[in-house]
This record gives sequence, structure tokens and C-alpha cells, in this order.
Amino acid sequence: MEISSDFGPLFHYQYRIILIGDSTVGKSSILRYFTEGRCAEASDPTVGVDFYARVVELNPQLRIKLQLWDTAGQEKFKSITRSYYRNSVGVIIVYDITNRKSFEHAAEWLSEAEHNVGGPSPSNNVFMLVGHKADLEKQREVLFEEGEYFAKYHKLKFIETSARNGDNVNELFYMVAREINAKLQNGQLMLQDGWDGIKSGSVRTQSIALSDYDPEYEQSGSSCAC
Repeated sequence: MEISSDFGPLFHYQYRIILIGDSTVGKSSILRYFTEGRCAEASDPTVGVDFYARVVELNPQLRIKLQLWDTAGQEKFKSITRSYYRNSVGVIIVYDITNRKSFEHAAEWLSEAEHNVGGPSPSNNVFMLVGHKADLEKQREVLFEEGEYFAKYHKLKFIETSARNGDNVNELFYMVAREINAKLQNGQLMLQDGWDGIKSGSVRTQSIALSDYDPEYEQSGSSCAC
């Protein structure tokens, strides 16, 4: 199905963002909630890389398409994951607040991402730390303050989320989008030929596939348990 885009730009920019972290921390569940408004109760772990997308409005004059890449956390898929870092402007590192090892591995994920991201100024790419499954307070193994301290030490944004009840899921992606946009506006980030981290949007084309516009029609990958 196609719709007319004669009423203005479909989106002004596209930001490419990758989610990384150990297997079963809930990366897919966060993405499914954000793009579909629901959480999968149970499913198989992601194999390789899956793709999601959603257009968000940062203000009435600015629409951003978030191209979101969900990666497998298993060691055997890391070589595949590394190939996706280069074209990502945003990196979201996810750990499970009920799994201390997943938090301890966050430093390794961050280091790997920092060494593999690309773009005209990779040191200015946006990194964010997410403590997921915040609804499981009684099973918590990582204090909020620990995640907050780690993020401050490494100069990351930090938030805790729950894909089961939706807490902070939308805010997570709006925070990343606003941070990327701020750096784009002040010149810390910029468009570059051959780099897909930030791309100009689709403006006043005659028609566009509805799958590029409405999150309900976006192709999504498999989802992990919340």
C-alpha cells in the first residue's frame, strides 16, 4: 500500500541505532514494545541481527526515522554484530537488572562498540546504558545507583526500562534521538557520503510505501522474553 507525501516530509533525518548486550537481557522486547506497543511473553533469542523502525516527532517541525538494529548477544554471533557498528550513530547497551553478569559485561560491550563505530566523528556518536526488566524489583541484582555510576563514569546517558509494563521505553529512544539531533545541530555530528549513521530524510516524493511510514507495517524481527 502507498500513501501520498504531498503534505511535507515523511521524515527529515534517519538515525541508525544498534542495541547490544548479553543474550536474554530483553533487547528484542524493548524494540517490539517501542515499534508495536506490545511485549512478547516468550520467544527464541535473536539469531544474527534483526531490524525494526519507527518515525518519531521531536517537535512539530522535526520528524526522525529511527532505524533500529537488534543484535544477538551470543559470542558466536559477535563477528556479525561488529559489522553493524560502523554505520551506527547511536549505541544502546542493555543489561538485565536481575542478572549481575550482564551488568558486569557492559564494560566489554562498550569497549567493543567504541573501537568499531564509524562516521566522520565517531567519538561524538551517542552511547546509552539501559538497565532492563525494572519491573522485577524483588529479583534485582544491580542497584539503580550502580548503573547510574557506571554511566556517569563513562559519560553515558542512563535509564532503567521495562518492556513488560512499558516504563521508560519510549523515553529511552526519544532521549537518544534528541541527543543525536543536538549534536547534529551543533556540528559535533554530520552527514557523510558512504556512512549510514545519519541520512537525510524523504521529502515530498509522490508516493511512499506505507511500510516506511507506519510502525505497524514495519518489518520486525523475533523477540526475546520481556
